[in-house]
Amino acid sequence: MRISSNPSLKSLFTLTVAILVGISCNSVKDPASDEANADPKIAKLKLPADFRAEHLYNPSAEGLGSWVSMTFDDKGRMIVSDQYGSLYRLVLPAIGDTTKPKVEKLDIIDSNSKDTAKPKVSMGYAQGLLYAFNSLYVMVNHSSNDEFKKGSGLYRLQDTNGDDQFDKITLLKALDGEGEHGPHSIVLSPDKKSMYVVAGNFTAIPKMDSYRALPVWQIDNVLPLLRDPNGHDNTVANHGGWIAHIDSTGTNWELVSSGYRNPFDIAFNDAGELFTYDSDMEWDFGTPWYRPTRICHVTSGSEYGWRAGTEKWSPRYPDNLPPLLNIGQGSPTNFIYGGHANFPEKYRKSLFAFDWSFGIIYAIQTQADGASYKANAEEFLSGSPLPLTDGAIGPDGAMYFLTGGRRLESDLYRIYYTGKDAEKGEMVAVEPTADQKLRRQLEEYHGAPKAGAVDFVWPYLKHSDRFIRFAARIALEHQPVAQWQDRVLNEKDPVALTTATLALARQGNAAVKTQALKSLMGVDYTQLTEQQQIDFLRAIELVCARMGEPDAATKAQLAAYLNPQYPAKTNDLNRSLSKLMVYLDAPEAVAKTMALMSVAVDDTTGQKTAMESSDLILRNPQYGMDIANMLSKMPPLQQTYYAIALSAAKNGWTPELRDQYFQWFYKAFSYKGGHSFVGFIDNARKNALNNVPKPDFAHFNAISGDSLVNTSRNNTVQGSVQPKGPGRGWNVEEALAVVEKGEGPRNYEQGKAMFTASLCGACHGMRGEGGTAGPDLTQLGSRFSTKDILEAIIDPGKTISDQYGATEFKLKAGGSVVGRLVKQDSEKYYISQNPFAPQVLKEVLKKDVKNTAVSTVSPMLPGLINRLNEDELRDLIAYLKSGGNAQDTVFVAKK
Repeated sequence: MRISSNPSLKSLFTLTVAILVGISCNSVKDPASDEANADPKIAKLKLPADFRAEHLYNPSAEGLGSWVSMTFDDKGRMIVSDQYGSLYRLVLPAIGDTTKPKVEKLDIIDSNSKDTAKPKVSMGYAQGLLYAFNSLYVMVNHSSNDEFKKGSGLYRLQDTNGDDQFDKITLLKALDGEGEHGPHSIVLSPDKKSMYVVAGNFTAIPKMDSYRALPVWQIDNVLPLLRDPNGHDNTVANHGGWIAHIDSTGTNWELVSSGYRNPFDIAFNDAGELFTYDSDMEWDFGTPWYRPTRICHVTSGSEYGWRAGTEKWSPRYPDNLPPLLNIGQGSPTNFIYGGHANFPEKYRKSLFAFDWSFGIIYAIQTQADGASYKANAEEFLSGSPLPLTDGAIGPDGAMYFLTGGRRLESDLYRIYYTGKDAEKGEMVAVEPTADQKLRRQLEEYHGAPKAGAVDFVWPYLKHSDRFIRFAARIALEHQPVAQWQDRVLNEKDPVALTTATLALARQGNAAVKTQALKSLMGVDYTQLTEQQQIDFLRAIELVCARMGEPDAATKAQLAAYLNPQYPAKTNDLNRSLSKLMVYLDAPEAVAKTMALMSVAVDDTTGQKTAMESSDLILRNPQYGMDIANMLSKMPPLQQTYYAIALSAAKNGWTPELRDQYFQWFYKAFSYKGGHSFVGFIDNARKNALNNVPKPDFAHFNAISGDSLVNTSRNNTVQGSVQPKGPGRGWNVEEALAVVEKGEGPRNYEQGKAMFTASLCGACHGMRGEGGTAGPDLTQLGSRFSTKDILEAIIDPGKTISDQYGATEFKLKAGGSVVGRLVKQDSEKYYISQNPFAPQVLKEVLKKDVKNTAVSTVSPMLPGLINRLNEDELRDLIAYLKSGGNAQDTVFVAKK
């Protein structure tokens, strides 16, 4: 999320006080609901005028787990799943009826099963549910064990004897992936004849029966590859998250789209167009390849460019598609269309995007724009904490949603509209625009060769609409290359040549590499628009990345062709040119890039997100202050990009340029970015040091900040203040009672000291400082209740995020190694075992490993607060809930 200016602490504090006395923006509570809002769970919600909220059920209080998915069956009953447990079926009270739902646990006896041993959970662990075709489809996200023997995959449940109980379980397809980036949701197609499924970037794409998104994934980037230093996204290859189309029996699977990070859900609008809400990678914040959460239009064969580490594609590259809208930081979960809601027309035509991290439901309004859409967003509902998991429009036209996940306290809510302008939720099909019809006509050539396809699609390779050009290229790639290779090499129109060369690089024979590059060098580059130049440079890059490094003569010709165009007038062009010039070993590449690096100024136009800074600060002052603080020390994105590109440069250096370059790294270690920023910078520095003469290594190692690396990576101030005690073996109930009965303002300095003394800061960050072995805790108070926080501290093994959890590597020779997998190559696993020194890696040969399993032991130590007395515990919790903000009202005496 973007902060357009850096307000002073005083003005931020003023805004904080404003919120506390009742000032709000964008959301209005219905005055008529004051009596209902006596329920604190309702009182914390912000809704537009004339919308009412009802708190229907608290499954956690009934011992039924933390619910994360829902669907409605053909009788209007809700079916839900506990993230780590069973399925439940609910008969819901009518709107306004205050009686509790009738809840039934679904103990499913599979009549076809030969296994007589009854597991604790018969069906559940679902992150996606859909009732359709007289069946319940369950997307299990789980590694099989004694409690629940079914592993990740899509299952179909049926009632074969009409007793209103499911008695047949069919595995439609096993899936290789689990956890928060595993297989997710299932939705019904608009014609109600088939289904679509979505999975995150830790889920391998299974063998499909057909492909609209061709399975030819590669990194496709000549920028030096730096994988996430904290080990994220080392599970699958280069395809990212994906979406597939299947029939009701699960017999035919067709890959529709790929290249996402971790989309949890998908939704169709009234024109039958598919959309998703993709997640960001918060550890990348402050890097030039960071991408915020975003709304994407899922078209046939679409690619959205998620790759590991530094290799993510720019949204401006022509071989992937741009998002409709950047939302900002968050954790997307549910995504639904309001077409069936009894809401005003504006909201019936909205996509609703749920953010788990910050408790916001965004209403996304779209407007047809050529072959795709343009979009804007508003905050529809928010609450703090409100960890949103799933939602649906019910048969009664109300919106239902769940909170919970990761074993947090779970709740079921209902939202309905009381105004006079409500319209019955009947979704009427909308006629597509002329460009959308053309795009769909081109998409009919996706999937398999068709007679006449090349002649039909060729004119549209130069169409002015990006989505049409993309659809035409994918259609071309599905045809035999022999039918169109020569046509590419002889094409004279620069736009058609660029688009067709992308297809040839992806599908053609490397033997035509030199011819393809010479065809491109025949274009008058100066006559192209900026976007056409970006596309053109990407075509050159893709030929090199896919077909191999050009010979020396061709590299020299390319360097001479591009040299007059470098530097360019825009940052995006200079990014493409800088990495190409370094890759080509152009004589002036280093000198020109260093000159740019010294004066580079970031252009934030392309980084604009849906929520303005004032909206963020007023909604959540603690979060707004944290973002403002981070961006006040924001790394220079363009300089960072040049530094990464130059880390591969072997030639063209003078002593002066090398000194300037390595001194930049020294300064870079002081910037504030995401958890992985320092690791990325250090790895780029090390790559660059590999290119210096050995006698000069010590000098450049020193001036580039080698002495700062560990300090920057784990910037925890180890204070001398220790707990006074006496401590005790705290349990959750005792600790919660003590914290909640605390009176008066808390002691900020003591809270901060206890954060250090309890070793929290060794693994966790707070306001840009601290360790990286565990999650950053700055927004903890806006996401979790006091009880949730205490449970996580006292019983850290209860819920372990798969981003921070450990893996057990069982060795063939006996014994095992336990730690967090940071990276792997063809021969070795690299494992971080010490949470206080996560950069120290143990190497284990793959040939020595019998198998691997997720460890059930948290890397976080239990009992860390057992040295604290009551006041010290209260101050620590106040410090955590305030996000380390000394100006928080919990530390300020009331006047």
